[in-house]
Amino acid sequence: MKQIIAVINAGSSGFKFSIFAVGEKALLEQIARGAIERLGSAPHFFVHDEHGAKLADDCWSEGSEPSTEELVRHLISWIERYAGSGSLIAAGHRVVFGGMLHTAPIRIRPGVLEQIETLVPMMPLHLPHNLAPIRALAATHPGLPQVACFDTAFHQTIPRTARLFALPRQLTESGIVRYGFHGLSFEHIATALPDYDLRAAQGCAIVAHLGNGASLCALERCRSVDTTMGFSVLDGLVMGTRPGWLDPGVLLYLLRERGFDAARLEHLLYEECGLLGVSGLSSDLRVLLASNAPEVREAMNLFCRRIVSAIGSMIAPLGGFDALIFTGGIGENAASIRQRVCEALQWLGLSLDRHANASGGPRISARESRINAWVIPTDEALMIARHTFALIDTGEG
Repeated sequence: MKQIIAVINAGSSGFKFSIFAVGEKALLEQIARGAIERLGSAPHFFVHDEHGAKLADDCWSEGSEPSTEELVRHLISWIERYAGSGSLIAAGHRVVFGGMLHTAPIRIRPGVLEQIETLVPMMPLHLPHNLAPIRALAATHPGLPQVACFDTAFHQTIPRTARLFALPRQLTESGIVRYGFHGLSFEHIATALPDYDLRAAQGCAIVAHLGNGASLCALERCRSVDTTMGFSVLDGLVMGTRPGWLDPGVLLYLLRERGFDAARLEHLLYEECGLLGVSGLSSDLRVLLASNAPEVREAMNLFCRRIVSAIGSMIAPLGGFDALIFTGGIGENAASIRQRVCEALQWLGLSLDRHANASGGPRISARESRINAWVIPTDEALMIARHTFALIDTGEG
C-alpha cells in the first residue's frame, strides 16, 4: 500500500490540495491534485490525476453549506478510497505567516495552533483561512500528523538592516518589520537552481515570482537576502488587485479627507488596485494581453516598469547578479512580459534569445549573455510535502 501525504493550500473561497505518494528513497511523486471551491455557497470538489484525467467531481446543492469539517472528511474519505485505507500518513499546510514565532516548518502539536492564532491580527485576511482545515482535521482525524509550512520562513536569512522600517524602535521590536512572502516558491527555486545554473547558485540570482500576487527575491548562495514584499502581501510590485509600493501619505489622505475607514481602505488595497485598478478591465493578465485599450497598455507598462525598478534596487546591495529567474503563473507563461523585462536590462549585459523565450525556455538568455535568464517552474506543494515528510519521518518539530 502506498504512503500518501496530502498538501492543503486554503484560501478565502476554498482550498487547493495535492496528493503525493512516498516512493523509494523517500522520493515524493504527485499523483493527484484538486480543489474544493465555492465555499459558503454550493461547494464543488474535483480531483485530477497527474495526466489531467478527472478522478472525482462532486457538488453540493445551493444552500447546503457543509462545514469545513465535513468537507475535510469528504477529502480524506476520497483519498482513502483512491489510495487505500490507512494510506494517508500526514497532511502539510501552507500557512502564509509565521511572524517571529515560527521561522521554520513545524509539526502541529498541542499549543502550536494556539500560538499561530495569536498572529491573526497581523494577517487577518489570510491566516484564519489557512488555519481552518488544520482545525477541522484535528477534530475529524486527531491521530493524523499535521505540519504547518510558513511562507515567511525562507526569508529568515535576510539581514536585519534589510528587514527594518525607519520606525520607532518600540514598534520594530513589537514585530513591525519586513517579513517577505512567497517563501515556499522561492525555496523551491533555490533548491532547483543548482541543476540549471551552478554559477548562479553559488553566486547571486534574482527570482521573479510573478502571478496574481508578485514579488522578487534576491538570492545569495541560494539564501534569501532581500525581497520586495514586506510586513504584508501588499508591498512591492504591482499585482493583480494590490498596488505594491505606495506612499503612506496617500493612505492618510484617504482616511482624513475622503472618509475611508479601515475596512474600506483594506478592501481598496486588497481588491481594487493593481492591474485591475489601473486597467479598469481585469486583474487577469491573459485578458489584458488580448486588449489594445490605452488604459490596459498603461497598466502593463506600470507592471513591467515596477519589476525592472525593483530588480535595479536589488543589484547594488548584491554587488551584481548572475541570473534572473522567472517563475509563477505569469513568469512561466507570459513570454511578452519576460521579453519586456529582459530587454529593459540589456544595459546590464542580459541578452535575450527571443526564440527560446517564445518557446518557454528553460534558458531564455542568448549564449553570449553575461547574465543568464531562466524560466523555472515553481512547486510550492512539493516543498510542503518534503517538509512534512521530513518532520514526521524524524519526529522533529
